[in-house]
Amino acid sequence: MTVEQLKAYELIEKREIGELNSTGYYLKHRKTGAKVCLLSNEDNNKVFYIGFRTPAPDDTGVPHILEHSVLCGSREFPVKDPFVELAKGSLNTFLNAMTYPDKTVYPVASCNDRDFQNLIHVYMDAVFYPNIYEKEEIFRQEGWHYELESEDGPLTLNGVVYNEMKGAFSSPEGVLEREILNSLYPDTTYANESGGDPEAIPDLKYSEFLDFHSRYYHPSNSYIFLYGDCDMAEKLCWLDENYLSKYDCLPVDSQVRTQKPFEKTREVVREYSVSEEEGTEDKTYLSYNKSVGDTMDKKLYLGFQVLEYVLLSMPGAPLKQALLDAEIGKDIMSSYDNGVKQPIFSIIAKEANEDQKEAFVEVIETTLQRLVKEGLDVKALRAGINYFEFRYREADFGTYPAGLMYGLQAFDSWLYDDNSVFLHLEALDTFAFLKEQADKGYFEGLIRTYLLENPHASIVIIRPKKGLTAEQEELLGKRLKEYKESLGKEQIAELIAFTKHLKEYQSEPSSQEDLEKIPLLEREDIGKEALPFQNEVHLVEDVKVVHHDLFTNGIGYINLMFQAGEIPKRLVPYLGLLKAVLGNVDTEHYTYGEFATELNLHTGGIFCGVNSYESLKEPGSYQAMFEVRCKALYEELPKAFSMMEEMLLTSKLRDRKRLTEVSAETRSRLQMVFMTSGHSMAALRAVSYFSESSCFSDETGGVAFYEFMEKVETELKENWEEIAENLEELTRCLFRRENLTISYTAEEKSLKAMKEQVKALIPALHQEPVPKESWTLHALQKNEGLKTSSQIQYVARAGSFRAAGLPYTGALAVLRTIMSYDYLWNNVRVKGGAYGCMNNYTRNGSAYMMSYRDPNLEKTNRVFEESVGYTESFEVSDRDMTKYIIGTISNLDTPLNPNAKGARSMGAWLMGLDYEMVQRERAQVLSCECEDIRALAPYLRAMLSQNNLCVIGNEKRLEEQKELFETVRNLFH
Repeated sequence: MTVEQLKAYELIEKREIGELNSTGYYLKHRKTGAKVCLLSNEDNNKVFYIGFRTPAPDDTGVPHILEHSVLCGSREFPVKDPFVELAKGSLNTFLNAMTYPDKTVYPVASCNDRDFQNLIHVYMDAVFYPNIYEKEEIFRQEGWHYELESEDGPLTLNGVVYNEMKGAFSSPEGVLEREILNSLYPDTTYANESGGDPEAIPDLKYSEFLDFHSRYYHPSNSYIFLYGDCDMAEKLCWLDENYLSKYDCLPVDSQVRTQKPFEKTREVVREYSVSEEEGTEDKTYLSYNKSVGDTMDKKLYLGFQVLEYVLLSMPGAPLKQALLDAEIGKDIMSSYDNGVKQPIFSIIAKEANEDQKEAFVEVIETTLQRLVKEGLDVKALRAGINYFEFRYREADFGTYPAGLMYGLQAFDSWLYDDNSVFLHLEALDTFAFLKEQADKGYFEGLIRTYLLENPHASIVIIRPKKGLTAEQEELLGKRLKEYKESLGKEQIAELIAFTKHLKEYQSEPSSQEDLEKIPLLEREDIGKEALPFQNEVHLVEDVKVVHHDLFTNGIGYINLMFQAGEIPKRLVPYLGLLKAVLGNVDTEHYTYGEFATELNLHTGGIFCGVNSYESLKEPGSYQAMFEVRCKALYEELPKAFSMMEEMLLTSKLRDRKRLTEVSAETRSRLQMVFMTSGHSMAALRAVSYFSESSCFSDETGGVAFYEFMEKVETELKENWEEIAENLEELTRCLFRRENLTISYTAEEKSLKAMKEQVKALIPALHQEPVPKESWTLHALQKNEGLKTSSQIQYVARAGSFRAAGLPYTGALAVLRTIMSYDYLWNNVRVKGGAYGCMNNYTRNGSAYMMSYRDPNLEKTNRVFEESVGYTESFEVSDRDMTKYIIGTISNLDTPLNPNAKGARSMGAWLMGLDYEMVQRERAQVLSCECEDIRALAPYLRAMLSQNNLCVIGNEKRLEEQKELFETVRNLFH
């Protein structure tokens, strides 16, 4: 049966979407009105989602809490955490759920047909028949609950979403983003925080939570998406027979209302917290925000992306430069958010002062008026259009399945107009239109209409307040104390009993009978062969070119890799600064703005990075690399190489003003990473206490690098010439033929032409004699508590099992799955209330455990320590062991795009990892049994006995538990 023949659905539209190599279908379910989009093609990484329009009624975060809660057991799959059971034992390539300001989406992806069907089944049952109606414990665990251990103990608040949002609200950028959306659309759902404001989350009643589900989680309010190489008609029949046909049509008022335009600009001032030891000068965020038309305008949707890039994002962007020249803020950020009904254009000056508000607005508006009058740089506009078109054609979404990204993009129109699902999926005609308009005043017209003459605007100011987090915690503590004092003995007893009951509920495992209801593949369903490496080594003169022969759709991916192992040791942290500076300063033939324009006209961009590759054959040794990556169509390879040569060898590094601007931005962006992804930084720092390779990574991109950048910013005021000289010396020591190895991912037919470019590059590299220095970085245990104004913690514990003489085995990959989705998940997330928990064991012997947005510190550290006992006594059924193995293989077999395949092959070549080793490890995974896991207890004991602990987080919590650390200090100064 074909899609067209399905009686349960009405086919509204069928169209060939050549740009995506897909046939698109838009259907409606006749009985319920459920909306269905299909993209049928040959991609075996299949994607499904069901989504619902979920307007937030207030700030309690009910859409977000519900997103978590429906995945905690359902009618057919009554286990406590089907999501985790799937993560453990599925070959999924994507498995998650997401809450947005106006919708909630449940996507899954898999390359295995049977697995894909299993995922769809569990997710459909979860959203329509969740156990939330029978088990209030789910709401309390995922949303919020009071905790009281004893009559004289303190009353506290906990909950996974509650703690997640405390983390989100600890980031000033997160606070600002929320206020911008609220400020522009006060009469719509966007005025409310769909994720939940921690102060409002405890106001949510269980009955309101259930009411939200019964109102919005109905097929009549649903959006179903299927993508890839599967039998679409069969899938739709199954969806109808098992779920959709069980419902009648229900009128659901979930429409996202349009905000009436403002007559004048609104102004909002809010505070965010900085720690007691930080200053408040140069810490204010100023933002200038405009509501830009409607997301249903296809030309505006892409046109404003290009305009934002040209005005503010690309190097040399005129509006960003004008603000920097006026010394308003040290970091200028911008965004164009077209994922809401009325898109938002924002300009943000970070690290400014509140008294600069008028000057901020004046510089923006006078610069825009001048650009409209004089006209935008047409070449820059064409470069911006080319930049986005290259990305669209390349369709490189990293580790995310392409179908997922297309499905989410479809929502940018579909959510607001039932019959416009394909509007933003086809873009080549719009790119053609924009190219035609580049020199005809179209973009200047956009500035005039939507930025200069548009009163639907807001100025949002987020200013720092010392100790605000401590103040909020004190206020919360007082409220909880007063609430407890208002309770009678009976109510106190009930709270203590509930606290005990919830912990018992969380500790009680699901029955084996229920666990076996989750569909599971067999070990026979798993491929036995590891993904091969593609490395062919060629010599061009005396430079090694490692070619990865892969189909890349006409794009060549070049990586110039320069060994940094013999530069002067004092220049090591400068590698991180050089990465930021190159491409952002003038060169011999271009200003840095012209350089970016030329680059975007002819290539997919140049990206610099610093990496280390540990040798598997010589433990402890590693290759420190400065990498310059570029991607371009085969015919543009000569231009790509000439631009890389220009950047590497003629960059003007003595421009004090640019060095100051780039350094401030680099430090500022790094600070944002600490507040949003502090777990990664804490883990890197903890591993740097014993690993020289990680010590190098920390010096060039972690805590040590952040401290270096603070120092650079200070020294640029008086001692800037020394910094410039160091950068120049570094380029002379680094960009030399004897340091160069090249990685090239493309089809073989382009290799000869690429080698010609290498031949031309080699003699241009530095050849003058330079001092060479063999250096080592001494990894020293520090055990640090790094204080921030955050309301939560990122806790990392690390160590080396190789130091105890223990070899790497594939069973460690299975242990990672077990720890992630069983032991750590249950103890750190479910019982502890942290939003996330991770662990890893590497081939070079490094191991770590870490938590994400964690309300605890000492408790989590204790959970890490008790993992040894858990592992020593590990015993599960054959079925469960199979589940862990399948989940592990899922991580190993993540589909990779050609660029990622080339990078994987190159990394293996540099580390000395051969296919036989990878295949042996895979066999160890496939044959792993309980005794193999128990045999890993000494690995955890070795890791934990070294006592490498790093925590980034709440200053009060760190001071209270400072006995855990050798040093407790402020991270930011």
